[in-house]
Amino acid sequence: MSDAPPIRDWPLPYAQRLGRRDPAGVDLCVIHCTELPDLDMARSYGERELYPDSGTGASGHYYIERDGAISRFVDPVRSANHTRGYNPRSIGIELVNLGRYPDWYHSGSQVMTDPYPALQIEALLALIAALRADFPALRYIAGHEDLDLALVPASDDAGIEVRRKLDPGPMFPWPLALERSGLTRFRPA
Repeated sequence: MSDAPPIRDWPLPYAQRLGRRDPAGVDLCVIHCTELPDLDMARSYGERELYPDSGTGASGHYYIERDGAISRFVDPVRSANHTRGYNPRSIGIELVNLGRYPDWYHSGSQVMTDPYPALQIEALLALIAALRADFPALRYIAGHEDLDLALVPASDDAGIEVRRKLDPGPMFPWPLALERSGLTRFRPA
């Protein structure tokens, strides 16, 4: 990756089983938050094999800690499992953030208030700049919340439905990210 910020390459055990793709077809960055307290817990979730047919699990490509440290779990020339319906065309970037942790689907825990530190956002923007140099078709950015609109029963009351995904949530600085990344926010019709 040209002019990339420092990145720790830390491939998931199944990363080589994920399908290769043509970088020319990658046009979207999807911003996630881990909704977990730290990178170690996110790593343990990423290592789980959830899809028996392929022996792979759910994971983003890059993870950015609160201090701006970046880890790569999946090489972006491979399609990671991070956003239903958008994996072949996108790069998943996870920001360590509590989100709704630990009560993701409790009806009373649907407001995300954990801020994103400036160092983390600066690292994200540096990573996107480097990715744009290596993926010339990259022109869109979206939040996971823009692409996964599914509802699930609330954990405290099955008669109430809550959003499955709300990340990166209201604390994410969309105006800054759009201005500095040069990408256009993608929202499906």
